[in-house]
Amino acid sequence: MTLTATVPTTNGSRYLQQLCKHWSHKFDVTFDPEKGEIAFPMGPIRMEAQPEALVVALEPNADVDVERFKQVVADHLDRFAFREAPLPFDWK
Repeated sequence: MTLTATVPTTNGSRYLQQLCKHWSHKFDVTFDPEKGEIAFPMGPIRMEAQPEALVVALEPNADVDVERFKQVVADHLDRFAFREAPLPFDWK
């Protein structure tokens, strides 16, 4: 199962890089200005920066509290996006 949210923002690249750098101290992370992947314990997090949005995809592990996983990611992104937080996450 993959959950995807397209978050409207023109700062997607900045937030993607900030989140990847933040978690790179604890987890395996690969990123560039357009794409990022975090080997998060709850499951992989993949992000793609677009001109008008940040696309966030979560692949929760089978035993994970999915709502908690979504909340952890949203809370961290909102912290970096404090000028425009709370960002709208419409998970699908």
